Amino acid sequence: MWKRATKSSLLLLPPLLQLPKHNASLSQRFTTGFPFHSPFQERGGISPKQVAPVITFVLGGPGSGKGTQCAKIVETFGFKHLSAGDLLRREMSSDSEYGSMILNTIKDGKIVPSEVTVKLILREMKSSDNQKFLIDGFPRSEENRIAFEQIIGSEPRFVLFFDCPEEEMVKRVLGRNEGRIDDNIDTMRNRLKVFEALNRPVIDYYAKNGKLYRINAVGTVDEIFEQVRPVFEACEHEAK
Repeated sequence: MWKRATKSSLLLLPPLLQLPKHNASLSQRFTTGFPFHSPFQERGGISPKQVAPVITFVLGGPGSGKGTQCAKIVETFGFKHLSAGDLLRREMSSDSEYGSMILNTIKDGKIVPSEVTVKLILREMKSSDNQKFLIDGFPRSEENRIAFEQIIGSEPRFVLFFDCPEEEMVKRVLGRNEGRIDDNIDTMRNRLKVFEALNRPVIDYYAKNGKLYRINAVGTVDEIFEQVRPVFEACEHEAK
């Protein structure tokens, strides 16, 4: 058994490691309008390395600090960090078929259609040699969650939720001055409303299924990481 990261800030919901086996039939039932080829399937069978990639969802409102913590997780535990927001912004600045649609959707503080975001995430997973993935800022809705799990054929190994007060998130976002089109007070307030309405059911779903770890996202970067570290140390221990 692994030890509790902190007495008050980490909600431990056992068991830690219960990744379902790959279920190809789920991906076959996904109908989003684009062809699917699992990044973990090979013609003639699935290799052991490809059966169970370690997938961790990292959730939290804008400004909750999840991106900063992902960087520390990558450095310490060797995960590949995939930020749904960064992938969307990169696509938005390209001349792709989705660029203009993503731009207008993000400007309005709305959520990009699930099939678009999942396709971008899968493209990055397929191009990586790593088998450990931090998927940051996704899923943002139940529709996102269902789409992802049907395409991949399994659930995440576990889910981190960085729980941060609204006013703290607003202060952080407006103070970071990164030049993002969505870093203004009106869009920020709208993003928080959308996050609360759509992301809360996802958080509740994973809590009910024993996969959620709630992190108190107030404090220094190192203080917050000391809550995160035991979760990944436990994952490594169970994998041995």
